[in-house]
Amino acid sequence: MIARSSEPLRAWFQGWDLIATALAWLAADFVRLRSGWVPITAPDAPPFEQCLGQLPLVLLLGVVAFRVSQMYDVTRLSRFREELYHVLKGVALLSLLAVAITFAMQSPYRPRMVFALFVPFAIIGIVLARRLSWFALGRLRARGYNQSHAIIVGTGRLARTTARTLDSAAWMGIQTVGYVDDEPGRRIGEVPVVGSIADLPRLVAEHHVEHVFIALPMNRYAEVRQVFDLLSQTTLEIRLVADAPAMSALSLTTTNLHGMTVIGLRENRHFGANVAIKRAMDVVLSLVGLIVLSPLLVLIAILVKLSSKGPVFYRQERCSLDGQPFGMLKFRSMRTDAEAKTGAVWTSKNDPRCTRIGAFLRKTNLDELPQLFNVLRGDMSLVGPRPERPVFVDQFKKTIPNYMARHSVKAGLTGWAQVNGWRGNSSLRRRIQFDLYYITHWNPFFDLRIMFLTVLTMVFKRQTHAY
Repeated sequence: MIARSSEPLRAWFQGWDLIATALAWLAADFVRLRSGWVPITAPDAPPFEQCLGQLPLVLLLGVVAFRVSQMYDVTRLSRFREELYHVLKGVALLSLLAVAITFAMQSPYRPRMVFALFVPFAIIGIVLARRLSWFALGRLRARGYNQSHAIIVGTGRLARTTARTLDSAAWMGIQTVGYVDDEPGRRIGEVPVVGSIADLPRLVAEHHVEHVFIALPMNRYAEVRQVFDLLSQTTLEIRLVADAPAMSALSLTTTNLHGMTVIGLRENRHFGANVAIKRAMDVVLSLVGLIVLSPLLVLIAILVKLSSKGPVFYRQERCSLDGQPFGMLKFRSMRTDAEAKTGAVWTSKNDPRCTRIGAFLRKTNLDELPQLFNVLRGDMSLVGPRPERPVFVDQFKKTIPNYMARHSVKAGLTGWAQVNGWRGNSSLRRRIQFDLYYITHWNPFFDLRIMFLTVLTMVFKRQTHAY
């Protein structure tokens, strides 16, 4: 439901959506029929007046299609990918309606190429107008304009995290009035406890509250019904902040199953088309990388061979997708008897087992380049959680919650944790947090961003924990 305070914003978006739609329609006509950029095979192009004559119909259909596609379900917590989905659905519906009605009415203006160009032009125009609007609104909200008020039910860890999140996301314009729980009058940080749950109706009226966030621990979920009963006669936006991070490794999902709301605590989005897209990127980019870097690979191989006795490459057993072991390739950076006495141990700073060239290779990550062959074979991906040795996997999965969730995808040559400095002998728990964030938020552009940051980090930034 859209709150009353969102009505002006909804009208603003609708106005700009129709302006962008009109401009897209005129731009498609110009590019196809008036610019001369595209050859015209028909004897004569339809006159521009016919294009203008059909514009009111397109705008009228746009009003209907955009509303049906929920493009105006505007909330302060709206996310870009949800908005983009609704825009794509709305423009697709508009184009289908316009084509069907135009051809059914035998309109004199019905050039197919104009309709084809109209779709991308409309999507780009509407999305751009909305992004600029959200940017401007976010700046205004960050400066104190267009604010709304919220109350957080609870005072525990989850409630405090919710308050910090709302405070840091100033672009949403949601100010926390206070917490509601036992012992009113005390303060938790900068936020006061303004009353108990029984005081909610009075507090909502006094502070003009528009949002209530229920952030209670799981052992107090019985009180959620009490909150709903107390606020049942209001039009407030009430949201339940799920206390499930300790149980779930990936993002929560909700599914409606015959009227029941089912919450997924661990669901992996890496399946179907996503796997195919990621694999295609791995094959193409690893092959390009091997070709481009082949002179460097040959040079390093020669230096490794000259620096110490032993093979050029070192194959070590690591774990990838589903915890399955594979032989990971590296340029050998240590003596051949490095683990003869100690067994499997973490590498330390100024490790005496490293060869002369090996210390440099490890510090610059150049010893990892042969893993491009692992990526090409399908053992690894270019981006993903770094692979660990089986002996450490057996140890960590027993002592670190959700550790095995990082094995729901293939191990990577680089990863989100590594470009943020969490690699080598650093905090394992922080590294897992970054790995799980990557798995949850994966998309092809995220992979490209991580690869770009990896190159920048290797070239321009001093590597911490790289030894």
